[in-house]
Amino acid sequence: MFNGNRGLRRMAAIASISSLVAGCGVLSSDTPEDDGPIVLGTTSAPSTLDPAASWDSSWELFRNIYQTLLAYPDGATTPQPDAAKECAFTDTSNRVYRCELREGLTFSNGDTLTAAAVKYSIDRIRTLDFNGGPAALLSSLDRVQAPNDREVIFHLNKADATFPFVLATPAMSIVSPDEYPADAVRDDGRILGSGPYTLKSYAEGKKAELDKNENYAGFADRKNDAVTVRYFADSASMVKALRDKRIDLTYRGLAASDIVALQSKNSHEDIQIVEGSGTDINYLVFNPDDPMADKKPVRLAIAQLIDRAAIAHKVYKDTVVPLYSMVPKGLTSHKTPFFDVFGEPDADKAREILTEAGITTPVPLTFWYTTDRYGSETAQEFKEIKSQLEASGLFEITLKSRPWRTYVTGYQKGEYPVFGRGWSPDFPDPDNFIAPFVGEQNALGTPYTATRITSELLPRSRRESDRGDVVKAFEEAQEVLVKDARLLPLWQGRQYVGASNEISGAERALDPATIMMMWELHRKTSW
Repeated sequence: MFNGNRGLRRMAAIASISSLVAGCGVLSSDTPEDDGPIVLGTTSAPSTLDPAASWDSSWELFRNIYQTLLAYPDGATTPQPDAAKECAFTDTSNRVYRCELREGLTFSNGDTLTAAAVKYSIDRIRTLDFNGGPAALLSSLDRVQAPNDREVIFHLNKADATFPFVLATPAMSIVSPDEYPADAVRDDGRILGSGPYTLKSYAEGKKAELDKNENYAGFADRKNDAVTVRYFADSASMVKALRDKRIDLTYRGLAASDIVALQSKNSHEDIQIVEGSGTDINYLVFNPDDPMADKKPVRLAIAQLIDRAAIAHKVYKDTVVPLYSMVPKGLTSHKTPFFDVFGEPDADKAREILTEAGITTPVPLTFWYTTDRYGSETAQEFKEIKSQLEASGLFEITLKSRPWRTYVTGYQKGEYPVFGRGWSPDFPDPDNFIAPFVGEQNALGTPYTATRITSELLPRSRRESDRGDVVKAFEEAQEVLVKDARLLPLWQGRQYVGASNEISGAERALDPATIMMMWELHRKTSW
């Protein structure tokens, strides 16, 4: 999920979050009130509890239980020290990065956290090299040194101004060498970290109970003592729980119809909607190992037929916006290359593409999607895509789906000809919307050789600390992605939090990667 320099980000599109509904009455105070754990609902359950095996929204939980050298205090758009006291490049070529740890760091069980644990955690990611895991984020790392208990030195194999942002991702969470095996993923349903909270209990796909970590030493100013995260199969059951006051707020997975209903002026419920601009994207992936999806004319014809505006309006009720590039609107270098090349949906042009390539129609293809990851509209979205493609007479689409946990395994094994994915950024830089998806190792577990991007454009951009100087490189990278059409962007999301009017802090709780910082949440005191 991450990559880029946040001086890198005068362009951050995430930062502005504003409450659309006022909330409580005039006699309410924002002073925290201790009345049991804050209960958060989401449809996005972790795929694993081990940071070395996750490059997905499992990070939501990790951010609140584990600790990283750098992270994002409230309002920050560049990484700031957390487990570290200070970090900086020590050379002018952006190839040696040094961090000094805070004094007195411990894991939640009281064991000392030293530079050796940091080195172990980073080395372990690369040793495991878990398929679909975060090892690719460390492609610029040569070696790690821990010369003493409080000093960590990262030697890079090439200039990489985005490396501090990599270290700020939850993937780089610090784990205990005594608790996490060097050669295997931990899978016992437990976590030992040094973050703001401890994991009191965990029921996979159902609930995670978090308690305040009394040994925590970092920047987080915790405004509550405990948080319970409840995982729901769909938006409808999650919103019902919110209305029934069984949860205090929702994050990720709110269906468009539920957002519209909660925003309605006719709604007199004691619920607020907090809306923020976002850089989450949704896209299709074509598997090069599938004989039909590997045919470029087939991919180009699909790109010529997809009606993004119809998907945004009919399925998502305009709570998302059409996306014509893998780099979302609001980021430096954003363009609309898929619209520039293909224009409006056109069946005649799509037919011409297939005819010139000698491809017999209708083309049979199977599209896969996950049932429980990206919201309740996903099934409807894929039905709309099927309808659009089949209406042209050029395609015959079969739809199949799986729950996220088995869905991930399927695409990592290359089982799906075409499949849907979403992406929440590691940080809002164009690097992070291109680098994770290209190369032999990538976040999709689906190799995509894009030599011009991986060998020239990305290395060139990472030598630039001023991200305003990388525009041309990423504009060219977007053009390469359009020509290949291995990835097909569909829409860009906004962020919505549905919360009881008794809850405060939701407007401050999303970091620049839209990960929930649960320590910002608290109950208001009312008289």
